[in-house]
Amino acid sequence: MLAGSMTALSFLSAGAARAQGQLVMYCSVQEEWCRAMTSAFERDTGIKVSMTRKSSGETFAQVKAEASNPRGDIWWGGTGDPHMQAAEEGLTMEYSSPKMSELQDWAVRQWEQSKKRTVGIYSGALGFGYNTELAKANKIGEPKCWADLLKPELKDEVQVADPNSSGTAYTLLATIIQIMGEDKGFEYLKALHKNVNQYTKSGAAPAKAAALGETTVGIAFMHDVVTMVVDKAPVKVVAPCEGTGYEIGSMSIIKGAKNLENAKKFYDWALTADAQKLGAEAKSYQVPSNKNTPVPPQAPKLADIKLINFDFAKYGSSEERKRLLSKWDNEVKNLPK
Repeated sequence: MLAGSMTALSFLSAGAARAQGQLVMYCSVQEEWCRAMTSAFERDTGIKVSMTRKSSGETFAQVKAEASNPRGDIWWGGTGDPHMQAAEEGLTMEYSSPKMSELQDWAVRQWEQSKKRTVGIYSGALGFGYNTELAKANKIGEPKCWADLLKPELKDEVQVADPNSSGTAYTLLATIIQIMGEDKGFEYLKALHKNVNQYTKSGAAPAKAAALGETTVGIAFMHDVVTMVVDKAPVKVVAPCEGTGYEIGSMSIIKGAKNLENAKKFYDWALTADAQKLGAEAKSYQVPSNKNTPVPPQAPKLADIKLINFDFAKYGSSEERKRLLSKWDNEVKNLPK
């Protein structure tokens, strides 16, 4: 009887240990980087991670849908705008990490603007890449500006993600409006629509498509295009001449997280220089938020790019995001070619 009780007790203890040693992570960067973070955190802490990779817009929709019974614990990566919206809607929770003093000012500002509900983990500028072989074969001049993407010779040769699912594409939407004003910005997006061959789900997909020769131009974050260049694809990275927006990739703890202590452990760990080095190792060339993390030499140099004064608070607000996405659906996406 005693042996049976001991067996039952050890079984219960093992079950309790398993419950303590879990983390459900929603990841919104490239799959390779998601996997590298998962493996390294498991190795460093012994905590078992269940990871799901989706674009930031899709992850926001999932977190919102699960609000009454949260399944995720931590949301790591992806553009800051949907993280800001989640913060505003009370879907994520306040947390002050002891690592905050190690972070760049822009990462801390993101945390302050969201009332401590999301923090910056990397930054990267928006731009596009074009396939040099296709451009040459089809006698398309070198595109250098947003305006160049409207040229008739690029009809069905531009690819960009859908801003409803992709934070990259929402950054484009907000960028164009901030550069041109809302009316002219939407006129631009309607004209661009005629040249778009596909609105993808993932923001990085257009960079891959340009690298593979499936489209001449892929609008994406410049670091995603750099990944293709490093892999020897015939692609050139462009920082548009009119100026461009940028992202502050973010991290948030999901309100009601069932593995809260492990979510906090991951949050603190993910802000360390060692954890942030994994990006470059996974061929993701963003600028890290920890001041002590070496910036990958391949990363686009933000100081050399004409960056706009991107209004993260406005374009990350719930009301503005909903309004602009609805307007884009009604006025751009459903237009005939």
